[in-house]
Amino acid sequence: MLDNHAKLLYFFSQAKQVTGRKKLQKMIYILQQNRVPFEEKYQFHFYGPYSEELTLRVEELCNLHFLHEEKEEKSNYHQYHYTMTEDGQTFLNQFEVNMPDIQDQINDLQHCSARFLELVSTMLYFSYLSKEEIIDKVHTVKAKLKYTEEEMDEAFRFVEGLQHKSSH
Repeated sequence: MLDNHAKLLYFFSQAKQVTGRKKLQKMIYILQQNRVPFEEKYQFHFYGPYSEELTLRVEELCNLHFLHEEKEEKSNYHQYHYTMTEDGQTFLNQFEVNMPDIQDQINDLQHCSARFLELVSTMLYFSYLSKEEIIDKVHTVKAKLKYTEEEMDEAFRFVEGLQHKSSH
């Protein structure tokens, strides 16, 4: 049970801070799709791949005071910031976590907007399709976001770059 919590804490130890619940969901999913051994199950949801398990684990880590969740009031929504606490680091230090080095991938993901990560994660969710079918599927399930051809090309390049990093 605690293995998956420790893997998430390892992620937060590398990420330092993650801003946004949606962004956190997409970062973990994209890493998982690049052979990082996160075990959360995902389903397709309104904002793309979503894991109820991840939501619950993050909530548990916050309740254990291993993660700090800061709620920031925005004009018409709440923004959440997550950082690992000293207690979380102490717990992680006592655990042997078998995880690859994901620092470069995390850095790449953190520089992306949640909108872009939603596109990338949606493309990965439908990766069993051809490139043309993925593009059609994204335009169907994400029609309101009006992704441009340039954004789609950039997302395909981004996925290729991450896959290259995960194979080294």
